[in-house]
Amino acid sequence: MDPLLVAAFYKFIQLDDLESLQERIELCCQENNVFGIVLLAHEGINSTIAGTQEGVGKVLEFLRQDSRFADLQWKESFATKQPFRKLRVRLKKEIVTMGVPKINPSKDAGTYIDSFTWNKLIEDENTIVIDTRNHYEVSLGSFKNSINPNTRNFSEFPKWADDHLENHLKNKDSTNIAMFCTGGIRCEKATSLLKKKGYKNIYHLRGGILQYLDDVTKEKSLFKGECYVFDQRVALDHELEKGSYSICH
Repeated sequence: MDPLLVAAFYKFIQLDDLESLQERIELCCQENNVFGIVLLAHEGINSTIAGTQEGVGKVLEFLRQDSRFADLQWKESFATKQPFRKLRVRLKKEIVTMGVPKINPSKDAGTYIDSFTWNKLIEDENTIVIDTRNHYEVSLGSFKNSINPNTRNFSEFPKWADDHLENHLKNKDSTNIAMFCTGGIRCEKATSLLKKKGYKNIYHLRGGILQYLDDVTKEKSLFKGECYVFDQRVALDHELEKGSYSICH
């Protein structure tokens, strides 16, 4: 049996036809036997879907026919069995909940850093590295020397930044702030928040940990442990295969 393809993607882009888009995406996934979760909001799309390579490919092709998603990028991994129990296409206030109004990553975010430049940036003594994921995700693995805000959910990150960020900075104007998350969406939104607060030299890992693990060899990797994912696989190892953790029911 061929492995199932898991595609994770997001894009910050203004969407106004949410109900129509919801119906069309749901129908396309159903027709191609694709499961997973698709979140839609006025600020964009956030999704992880799984199915046969042909089925997922048809859904991605359908999305890219829309000019707003023509340049959509996704991260691929594989599963031996369907990692989602059902399909959910939901309308939300935010595609990743921060709870801060007037944050617009599509117009104002930090600087993307690709996987191959990331190591040099985070090993610079003038850089602080912040893991923008939740505490239980961090416990499975993270980049060495990264700061763990110990948040329960992403909506706690703004308060952590207000209360603690400046304590980690040698100089607010010159210290590099490098942030990362699983697939890039949370750290991208976090950079937009920090820019709004007046911070400078803000960077985020393009494609997140998943892209980094795909790009960088295990020998050169600065990521230690496994990467938590929000599906039945629980975590992925450096080869982007199911890791050593399982769900306790």
